[in-house]
This record gives sequence, structure tokens and C-alpha cells, in this order.
Amino acid sequence: MSELRLHNFIPYRLSVAANAVSRRISDSYRRRFGLKIAEWRVIAILAEHDRMTPQDIGNKGELDKITVSRSATALIDRGLLLQKRNPEDGRSHFLQLTADGRSLYEEIAPAALRLEQDLLSRFSKEDRAQLQSLLRRIEEAANSP
Repeated sequence: MSELRLHNFIPYRLSVAANAVSRRISDSYRRRFGLKIAEWRVIAILAEHDRMTPQDIGNKGELDKITVSRSATALIDRGLLLQKRNPEDGRSHFLQLTADGRSLYEEIAPAALRLEQDLLSRFSKEDRAQLQSLLRRIEEAANSP
């Protein structure tokens, strides 16, 4: 049996890398835009999908119900989101960006892309494509029974 070496253990390395990237993004978004990571994720998801239920946002963004709820409440309070009743189901509602929310997204998106570019600046175009492919394959494997 081989010995576990944490510094070579891929799940650990992925977690450490994800945490480092999240810290960098979080610092940037909080300082510049007053947003938490989960709030930004809700905004970005809604920018791509127009309107969604909180449950769908959670599923799309890998966010738990409480995180989506807290993020939505904070964004509604800031005037960045609207909440509308789902006419087909009186118990649920849709969330969508307001004009201010859309404007904020349009300001943040280029900054997010610059941050990604900075993080990946040491990678070739081929390395980036391979990284995307490998990450998708790891996700698929992790989500398989």
C-alpha cells in the first residue's frame, strides 16, 4: 500500500487551489463592489439565465439553499435583484436582476475576466484548454455513482 502524502493528494491540491482563488476573488469583489462570492455567483447566473428560482440558482451554482437565500436577500436589499411570485406555483418565486444589477454585472464581468487572465497568465492556450478538460473530467468522475 502506498503512503498518502497530502501535498501530492489531488483532492487536497484541488481544494487548496480553489480556496486560494476564492480568497483572491473574494478580496477583490468585496473591496471593489461590496459583494461576497456567493452574491457574485447569483448575479452571474442570473445574467446568463435572466430569471430563475432560488432552487435552480443553487443547483446551477453549487450553492446550498441558505446561501442562495441570504445572498438573494442582500442583493434585493441593495436593489440589485427583484423577486417575483411564480404564477404557476404560489409557493415559489423567481429572481432576476434589476437594471442596477445588470449594470453591476457589466462592470464586474470584465474585471472577473481580467482576474482569470492574470491567474492563468503562466499557462499556454493549450494548457488552459487541457485544464478546462481535466477539471470537467474530475467533476464528472466525482459526480458519478
